[in-house]
Amino acid sequence: QVSLVESGGGLVQAGDSLRLSCAASGRTFNPNRMAWFRQGPGKDREFVALIRWTGGNTVYVDSVKGRFTISRDRTKNTLYLQMDSLKPEDTAVYYCAATGGTSAFYTRASTYPHWGQGTQVTVSS
Repeated sequence: QVSLVESGGGLVQAGDSLRLSCAASGRTFNPNRMAWFRQGPGKDREFVALIRWTGGNTVYVDSVKGRFTISRDRTKNTLYLQMDSLKPEDTAVYYCAATGGTSAFYTRASTYPHWGQGTQVTVSS
């Protein structure tokens, strides 16, 4: 069983920064990819960023490129999302996700069997 617990969300002003963390645990935790998704009010869950757990390769949605940075600490089994220059449209519940399998669709939420409970990020203008 894999457990993912997010933290670090909060209420900030436009232009501010936040750092989200996702602590993973479980004897079967051995991810291939981990990712961040978000779901804004009245919106579908959308892909934000992903990282290859061993190689560190990253992919971002265009709307966060240059502002967000995904990283991981393999010694701590922790995933991070550094969010800079936040905008009101970044307001959402942010979820971390993990998969141990292989897929051609790592930006799709359906690829990930393991999810955290989410952390709220609110950006005021």
